[in-house]
Amino acid sequence: MNMIQAINSAMAVMMERDPAVIVMGEDVGYFGGVFRATAGLQAKFGKTRVFDTPITECGIIGVAVGMGAYGLRPVPEIQFADYIYPALDQLVSEAARLRYRSAGEFIAPITVRSPFGGGIFGGQTHSQSPEGIFTHVSGIKTVIPSTPYDAKGLLIAAIEDNDPTLFFEPKRIYNGPFDGHWDKPTQNWSQHPAGAVPEGYYKIPLGKANVVREGEALTVLVYGTMVHVASAVIAEAGIDAEIIDLRTLVPLDIETIEASVKKTGRCMIIHEATRTGGFGAELSALVQERCFYHLEAPIERVTGFDTPYPHSLEWAYFPGPVRIGEALKKVMRD
Repeated sequence: MNMIQAINSAMAVMMERDPAVIVMGEDVGYFGGVFRATAGLQAKFGKTRVFDTPITECGIIGVAVGMGAYGLRPVPEIQFADYIYPALDQLVSEAARLRYRSAGEFIAPITVRSPFGGGIFGGQTHSQSPEGIFTHVSGIKTVIPSTPYDAKGLLIAAIEDNDPTLFFEPKRIYNGPFDGHWDKPTQNWSQHPAGAVPEGYYKIPLGKANVVREGEALTVLVYGTMVHVASAVIAEAGIDAEIIDLRTLVPLDIETIEASVKKTGRCMIIHEATRTGGFGAELSALVQERCFYHLEAPIERVTGFDTPYPHSLEWAYFPGPVRIGEALKKVMRD
């Protein structure tokens, strides 16, 4: 399966297992979603469980919170993560706080799916990575898969979870892994081991990172598309780096990170979101607090720039092989 098919399969599996699971969003029904992630679900489960909504992100999430409070498990789709901002108040003020403010009487078990990130020439309004905004909010979980296998297992775990979860899908790798070389032929998931996705039910626990590659010289913290870009650059550079795919930002598997950095003595963090206030800043602070006496060099960050995502300079903004390669040389030299 590719990642779109894996996500579709996860929703189908959960809808078959639990009649409380419903799918909603703009064009998710008959059309099957802008990226076809919900294709066929309305025909299989009916219009009362898979339905289109008006173009109102605030309304979509507000209705989903109410559904969750009444016992349903909605899976709303925000068509692009760039459009999630109108729903911010419902996510932050309502969904994230419902369990706390009701002393556990009500919960908001909603899973908000949304494609995010660049690499597809989407310009400034279809390329943003807003995950850092939501990791700041207590009460919301943030999940970002990097493979079809992880996407299905993590999405099932998110739907079953009783807390609101943001499930950001890296759209650049929907159809195949990406090594950062935009001018090379594209790959597809059929050639990747993680493209082998079981048809039935399985889940991957939230809060557990995946050590993609073990190494002794450097710890690299990544998620989403950057897992594949970093892996390719490190392989080309021949550095014995340990690559950790975080998979979930909240809850964070800090134990795996700490053990790795204490072993390697060096740490590099890569993400596509803007640098200031990005999740990499939180990772850097945590590593500094927990591993200071083991560090042999300053922590290095490779991120997007503090600008809107530029359409004409896509690959200058995108943390690609050149910038990651320069950072590797610096962190290994220091």
